[in-house]
Amino acid sequence: MEHLINKKVQSIEISGIRKFFNMVAGTKGMISLTIGQPDFPTPAHVKNAGKRAIDENFTSYTHNAGEMALRKAACSFVKEKYNLSYQPETEVIVTSGASEAIDITLRTILDEDCEVILPGPVYPGYEPIITLCGATAVHADITKNDFRMTAELIEKHLTAKTRCIILPYPSNPTGVSLSKEELEDIANLVRGKDIFILADEIYSELSFDEVHTSIATMLKEQTIVINGLSKSHSMTGWRIGLLYAPETVAKHILKVHQYNVTCASSISQMAALEALTIGKDDAVAMKIDYKKRRDYVYDRLLNMGFEVVKPNGAFYFFIKMPESALNSFDFALSLVENAGVAVVPGSAFSAYGEGYFRISYAYSMETLEEALNRMETYLEKI
Repeated sequence: MEHLINKKVQSIEISGIRKFFNMVAGTKGMISLTIGQPDFPTPAHVKNAGKRAIDENFTSYTHNAGEMALRKAACSFVKEKYNLSYQPETEVIVTSGASEAIDITLRTILDEDCEVILPGPVYPGYEPIITLCGATAVHADITKNDFRMTAELIEKHLTAKTRCIILPYPSNPTGVSLSKEELEDIANLVRGKDIFILADEIYSELSFDEVHTSIATMLKEQTIVINGLSKSHSMTGWRIGLLYAPETVAKHILKVHQYNVTCASSISQMAALEALTIGKDDAVAMKIDYKKRRDYVYDRLLNMGFEVVKPNGAFYFFIKMPESALNSFDFALSLVENAGVAVVPGSAFSAYGEGYFRISYAYSMETLEEALNRMETYLEKI
């Protein structure tokens, strides 16, 4: 019966990140630096809020857009942190993780044959959805630009078919963010055009060197902001995302969300309410620790002779491979087999990631030190 499967579904692949992780997961003694999973536990007070929700039988459907108390907290959070103004009644949707928010956004705004501009390399969670919508992903090569998606680069790819530009910053896989000035240039480029900005800001609270700036402060009427608690509060398994958009757009996204999941988990919503109020600064301590790890890993990589752009957010390095005949997949496989270290091949992040590999430093300092020691020994041999 496989021949009856939707052709667009047949054409997409499982994420290259997960594919490689699953392939090498059983390797004995291996250290994995592959998955973007914070190594901190969910804060205890947030877990307790989830437990209370269960004990108090808060286990029924909520409003499709989420509990009003949580939507108010979500709007207050981004107002205080990033000076973003949204109405809790009509301009925020609580989703089942940021992944669902991406899905319902693209399914709402894309038609057949339109185009979406996104950076290359880029997180692999966008292009398959674009394909399923019958649209076309157009990658802008950021490898020669210190991984920065500038207005100049975007302008080269604009056509009459351009419907959306995806700005995922701080970036997975590069850790690079954009400055206020760069965002203003992009906003000025697309202002007044029939083009949406999808601003994936899931790593906004893990911005190291300056406070995160959202392009929605400059171009709210054309921007859909996606955020959530997975990275900021180490709540990946709770599956809570936050989608902010003008009412004229949000009301249509809400329809797709309703028919997709009805509503996010009621229990997780109560944990999220605690996180965004009592725990609104929970990410600060984690960020301090991530920054120490970033600086340590950066120095080690430079001492090993790697060409690397220093990230200013998230918890990834996207590293230029040493000169060799290997492609990124074979290089990553060789690291597993000969050094006992798993990284993600750059090809998992579009064709523009070839020649690179990604490591996550969302691991303890001891784990990072041992992994880099092994990598250094391996490189000395080759």
